[in-house]
Amino acid sequence: MPKKSIYRVVFFNQGKVYEVYAGHVGQGDLYGFIDVSGLIFGARSAVVVDPSEERLRNEFSGVDRFHVPLHAVVRIDEVEKEGAGKITEISGQAGNVMPFPAAAYPPGRDPGRS
Repeated sequence: MPKKSIYRVVFFNQGKVYEVYAGHVGQGDLYGFIDVSGLIFGARSAVVVDPSEERLRNEFSGVDRFHVPLHAVVRIDEVEKEGAGKITEISGQAGNVMPFPAAAYPPGRDPGRS
């Protein structure tokens, strides 16, 4: 039986860095977005509760698939096993800086012409 792929996706969202684990990552139907589905969360334990993963689980409860803008993706890794997802605050001055959206085509080029 082939091994099922697990992906770690790290991306920026509203001044925070999100790290999630998913079963499927690919180019979505929306141009300029990455399609992420099949979210994987660590096993719940009654003894230890990770507040950052619990926050992530609450934010994505009921979500089957979501789309991340391509310019917000930091990295996508194929990993052997899932870890704990987390939301990390960006500290310092970087939290006030938003990335400037980049054009998909360089200025002066018409995407319809070769």
